[in-house]
Amino acid sequence: MEENIHTKISPDLPLDTSLDRNLKNIKTFTAGSSDIIIKTGAVCGNRIAVVTCEGMAGTGTLAELVYSKLNALSNVEMLPPDELMSRFFGVYLIAAEQLNLTALGDLVLKVQSGFAAVLVEGCTTAIGIGVQGYKSRGIDEPSSELNVRGSREGFVEVIRTNMSLIRRRIKSPTLVFEMQTLGDRSNTDICLCYISDKVSPKLLENVKRRLKSVKLNTILESGYIQPYLEGKGGWFFSECGTSERPDTFAAKLYEGRVGILVDGTPFALIVPHLFIESFQTLDDYTQKPFYAFFIRLVRVIAYLITLFLPGAYVAIASYNPEMLPSALILNLAAAEQTAPFSLMVECLFIHFMYEILREAGIRLPRPIGHAIGVVGGLVIGDITVSAGLVGAPMVLIVALSGLCSFVVPTMYEKIVVLRFMYIIAGGLFGLYGLVIAAGAVLVKMCSLNTYGIPYMAPISPFSPKAMRDMLVRAGWKKMAKGDVTVQSLNGADYEQ
Repeated sequence: MEENIHTKISPDLPLDTSLDRNLKNIKTFTAGSSDIIIKTGAVCGNRIAVVTCEGMAGTGTLAELVYSKLNALSNVEMLPPDELMSRFFGVYLIAAEQLNLTALGDLVLKVQSGFAAVLVEGCTTAIGIGVQGYKSRGIDEPSSELNVRGSREGFVEVIRTNMSLIRRRIKSPTLVFEMQTLGDRSNTDICLCYISDKVSPKLLENVKRRLKSVKLNTILESGYIQPYLEGKGGWFFSECGTSERPDTFAAKLYEGRVGILVDGTPFALIVPHLFIESFQTLDDYTQKPFYAFFIRLVRVIAYLITLFLPGAYVAIASYNPEMLPSALILNLAAAEQTAPFSLMVECLFIHFMYEILREAGIRLPRPIGHAIGVVGGLVIGDITVSAGLVGAPMVLIVALSGLCSFVVPTMYEKIVVLRFMYIIAGGLFGLYGLVIAAGAVLVKMCSLNTYGIPYMAPISPFSPKAMRDMLVRAGWKKMAKGDVTVQSLNGADYEQ
């Protein structure tokens, strides 16, 4: 079995007075990685070394803040090592980010995060200078939360950039950023965001406690830590929201929520997350209230159609055809008489094929992704009907339910699973089975508490003041008369 080279040196090993020994320990601890750059020289009669990580430090910033200043000091008076290090901190190497590094593990971590570490012969401390300059994607429009009016800026993969996007929108001393590191191997930066005079101290402490319970070696995306921030219902219902938009993120903070930024991903986490928020977008607040009500109503109707239409069609056509008009029954009977399977099997088969085509379209390279639409239209829309595998009405049902599922994209995962469950319930037990299955899911949703706040609030329990921004949105003049925070909702066990 291959021995882990990092076990030879502890990360807590303090820096030595010998510069050569420190450099040797750095090379051993990093397994001789070729991206660790070490430059040695002499300043004020003392041997020094500058340690950086290739690709993580900006060459221009490094030259301006470190190398140019060290070169200017090469012929200055002789100084003892401790005095030289003291002047590095207070006089010579002034930068926005300065750290006092005393342990080997901290030094390597900061170097790999874009810092330049300066070591001096005879000193047991090193100075870390922030010279980050790694390549990153520029700020662009978010891909998953498009809007008609409003900002076109979305989060990027660099956590510091995301923090600045939020600060530009909330220039308040009460906006607090708390940085911490998670992941034993990846050492991923995590930023806790909240407004101190809006958030409940109990909610904030709950979030911090759950983050401390994260025991992962590597964190590459916010989805890695999302299960730790969700309760018992998080296995299916989203108790933790996500957003790519800094303006949406800022609006949630104003409501007393806690946001979590994760370095390396543009998707930020927001807790707690309520059911009704899946039907709200930023455009609702930039349009007239009457149109915002209409669009929200469209989203709710589309959600009900995509969820219940396939199961209701199977249940009614199989057990209660008298509920349909006579002409429609005759057309359905004519279309289904050549199909070899029952309506339930047809519906499950055609929806399963639809999910396969959708997944293939997502995974294929973009230039050939349109081919899936052609294949789907020919195979499902024409050949399956011509071959008599499914009836034409079933293809229409699938197309309509699939179209409506894209109206509420944040709930797509739950919609797919519940849709299959309702098809089976309707196919086996008719409308009674469909109603019982839907009732069981509704009872479960009403019983959930996300961070002490009812998941179905403000619908259940009912909060009159919060209803001004539920399905019907009041105008800004009325909404400005009083803020509503999540801990003020009825049923919440948090104090304001």
